[in-house]
Amino acid sequence: MTVSVVRFGGSNCDRDALDALTDLDIDAEIVWHEDGLPADTTGVLLPGGFSYGDYLRGGAMAAQSPVMDDVRELAADGVPVLGICNGAQVGCESGLTEGAFTTNESARFQCEHVNVRIERTDTPWTAGYEEGEVIELPIAHGEGRYELDEDRLTRLETEDRILFRYCDEDGELTDEANPNGSKHNVAGLVGQRDSVAVLMPHPERATLADVGGTDGRPLLRGFAAE
Repeated sequence: MTVSVVRFGGSNCDRDALDALTDLDIDAEIVWHEDGLPADTTGVLLPGGFSYGDYLRGGAMAAQSPVMDDVRELAADGVPVLGICNGAQVGCESGLTEGAFTTNESARFQCEHVNVRIERTDTPWTAGYEEGEVIELPIAHGEGRYELDEDRLTRLETEDRILFRYCDEDGELTDEANPNGSKHNVAGLVGQRDSVAVLMPHPERATLADVGGTDGRPLLRGFAAE
């Protein structure tokens, strides 16, 4: 099993992701997007950063890379795919999930720890949590506000495709706990398959007790789920 961590020009969380997966005893390697995915790829992680300097809008240019055709094919076959921060933007822009991540309501880059509520536990990414559990993860983004028209967002909620929501420490969904103005406090969601997910917070930065906590470890173990 080898997770391919796809590096684009401007990616800056690929090494963090690699180190986090390695610490969890998950085989992983960084793959330059122009080289395509190795034949033994059994999972794909789209890391954070500023691919192509976020020119046009976050993730828009990286989504046009030919490697994303391969990622979509693997995703359609049930191979686990996770997009984090800029990787979540790439995931939305490339059609892996619905919606878009756009400029924060504050119009500022925000770097802080936030509370996130687990909405469901029957996916590879959330099986290690309890439904309704509140975890703490860091964010670092300028374009993290999730947007989707109300009709489609209502449909996603009816289909139970929202995985994570910003909340307060008691699990309440409040405007104050929503760091970027995301609609319905959405912090992450799944695509057509539960094996494909994107989220704006950084679980790879919450895997070590002395550096950011360990609340992200169960999420990344989704790559090892059978």
